[in-house]
Amino acid sequence: MSPGAGSVRIFTVVGARPQFIKASVLSRLVRSERYRGRATEFLVHTGQHYDENMSDVFFREMEIPDPDVNLGIGSGTHGRMTGEMLASIETLLLERRPDIVLVYGDTNSTLAGALAAAKLGIPVAHVEAGLRSYNMQMPEEINRLLTDHVSTWLFCPTTNAVENLRREGVPNSLYTGRQQSVLTVGDVMLDASLHYRARASERSLSKRPAARLGLPPRYVLATIHRAENTDKIERLRSIVQGLNAVADTPIVFPIHPRTLKALATAGVALGRHIHAIEPVGYFDMLDLEEACELILTDSGGVQKEAFFFEKPCITLRDETEWT
Repeated sequence: MSPGAGSVRIFTVVGARPQFIKASVLSRLVRSERYRGRATEFLVHTGQHYDENMSDVFFREMEIPDPDVNLGIGSGTHGRMTGEMLASIETLLLERRPDIVLVYGDTNSTLAGALAAAKLGIPVAHVEAGLRSYNMQMPEEINRLLTDHVSTWLFCPTTNAVENLRREGVPNSLYTGRQQSVLTVGDVMLDASLHYRARASERSLSKRPAARLGLPPRYVLATIHRAENTDKIERLRSIVQGLNAVADTPIVFPIHPRTLKALATAGVALGRHIHAIEPVGYFDMLDLEEACELILTDSGGVQKEAFFFEKPCITLRDETEWT
């Protein structure tokens, strides 16, 4: 890729935990000696995940460069969040005039960055392109579709993703008005997992979550955060009833803020065998995944990490883009 002479100016948009993990790999590479004078990065954090446990700890632990700008937009309805991000990113793009806008995954931050760039005629590079659940009730599915169809470079983690794009007419879509490149590159989260797993194992045992939080030696790890599970009271109640039913199995449950609020609203109580803890940093999550016996999750990222660690995984969704 050579959008212009000299150093390529990359404008990266992140906003949520999975994006911090993916960006840690590429941001580190762009800033390495290998790319000195060849590429520069301007890093924008939308603020979609904004508290200590969901944002700051990832930048600190993973040694991700501090964002050049934090928009601080935070939570809200999908329309409000995406609209505010779109307007703010557009202003920054007009000021910075980058060569490429780089976006990751399928969040509102992804869509806002891609749309702002496309409307200004700036090429978009999408990491994790081509993933599909084929469930248009999922906001993430809408974000994936729209982002892929306005992107110039589509970096696919799997051959399934490439095939999904082919069925949709990418890279030969009549609607793009631009030359698109679809590339099979593998999964950047595996790169992150391999790099940071070694770093995590260097920590003393006393700093690991099992010792620090007094967790049992044998346990199941559970995570729930998707709107399809947390916003539907009966669905959430059914999942928790299932967790409560296996009372002879300790379950470690890092609770996402959205899930905690939904549990309170639903008046759903967790069984005594469920160890509810606050969201954890990336190193702690790697430790929890490595030491557990089974993973229950609705997170695409955690599904993949379960595969990386060769752990059985029960997916708490009707379908998944990670097949």
